[in-house]
Amino acid sequence: MEQTLIIYNTLKRRKELFKPLHAPNVGMYVCGPTVYGDPHLGHARPAVTFDIVFRYLKHLGYKVRYVRNITDVGHLEHDADEGDDKIEKKARLEQLEPMEIAQYYTNRYHKAMEQLNVLPPSIEPHATGHIMEQLELVQQIMNNGYAYESNGSVYFDIEKYNKDYKYGILSGRNLDDVINASRELDGVGEKRNQVDFALWKKAQPEHIMRWKAPWSVGFPGWHCECTAMGKKYLGEQFDIHGGGMDLVFPHHECEIAQAMASQGKEMVKYWMHNNMLTINGQKMGKSLGNFITLEQFFTGDHPLLEKAYSPMTIRFFMLSAHYRGTVDFSNEALQASEKGLERLLNGINDLHRIQPSKTSDEVVAKFVDGLRQQCYDAMNDDFQTPIVISHLFEACRLVNNLTSHSANISTAHLHELQDVMKLFAFDLLGLKEESTGGDAAREEAFGKVVQMVLDLRAKARAEKDWVTCDKIRDELKAAGFEIKDTKDGVTWKLF
Repeated sequence: MEQTLIIYNTLKRRKELFKPLHAPNVGMYVCGPTVYGDPHLGHARPAVTFDIVFRYLKHLGYKVRYVRNITDVGHLEHDADEGDDKIEKKARLEQLEPMEIAQYYTNRYHKAMEQLNVLPPSIEPHATGHIMEQLELVQQIMNNGYAYESNGSVYFDIEKYNKDYKYGILSGRNLDDVINASRELDGVGEKRNQVDFALWKKAQPEHIMRWKAPWSVGFPGWHCECTAMGKKYLGEQFDIHGGGMDLVFPHHECEIAQAMASQGKEMVKYWMHNNMLTINGQKMGKSLGNFITLEQFFTGDHPLLEKAYSPMTIRFFMLSAHYRGTVDFSNEALQASEKGLERLLNGINDLHRIQPSKTSDEVVAKFVDGLRQQCYDAMNDDFQTPIVISHLFEACRLVNNLTSHSANISTAHLHELQDVMKLFAFDLLGLKEESTGGDAAREEAFGKVVQMVLDLRAKARAEKDWVTCDKIRDELKAAGFEIKDTKDGVTWKLF
């Protein structure tokens, strides 16, 4: 299938024709969670965004290796220079091993991603399992003259790097001004410049998570893990690196510098970033009292929530905005998404109720013939999921007309409409039907309803009311049931 895909490259600030370096293979690396707390909306948006990219690239025929890391190494805040080590802090409070904390929240993250119908990545490496690769990266950067040791810690030399290359190409920052401003602080602490970031940090006596390195017993800087693991699993150059927009600086900027300093060439061709999430116009944060975990959204157990919102409602709402646009969560917006999702799923389910005609009306034929390409055009334009959803809503309006017999559709066009709606809604947007109760309870209730209808048909048959009897059978068939009258009674099944 020939489709021309255009993506927005954050590095070059423009849309570019996607030409993978290793076609038909695609390497994609996305920054995953730091596992020291319950998964929240900030975890959900990049996961859903790049799940769409993953699904669509595979649909186009690419063989995709999708790497999404787990940060469990116990870094300090930001560049491992200051702040709390959150995994260790939680481990001390709960009197557990840091890896127990990391595993517990990794499991909860996986459960939330499954509820959101996010496909698992091809590889999910843990930072703690790749200390050797990070040590090798640090040594390569030192060998090339872009890092220095200071009191057992190793720092990236921003000034030296900035002279040979340019630091700030992703975020657009002018590091010359920053470096000059930092010179007045020279001699304070271990760094030559305050803008230098840690590649390896010597551990203090109270630091639990530590490894032996040539420079000291310590732990790697935050930025090292993605560069090291990306190189290990995707090679020195790969196609897509993604994450939240808050990672552009400093994390991804530092990744670019580490790759250039260690191998002399860029590692990533396309940088993609999803935008921020807000709640009632404010940035989400525990200090503001508006920090809501995914589990709280799913259960409704938070003062700011009027009710529980299903995982598919959360997913649908995210997809209703372009990934580079901001998303503001409010009860009103989520309830509107809930209704929109219900409308879409009802439209897809109502496809089974349509009785095809010999031919399609001209307007119907024109719409159905163009629907697939319209949806492809939207996806090919930097993954415009809101436009895809708008096309699917137009299809729902057509379904309403067809079920009310105010329009006609042929069998071929009906099959095309069914295929397109299910392809884009379920396979590519990753939406799915949700049950309000357990599967067993739902199946039991479903069976009772079907049996009640069959009992009505049996009564009509006993009374020799063949018109009603045949009508019930035909309606059930149109709804997707196969009904058989046998000597032992009536059997039914979905087909």
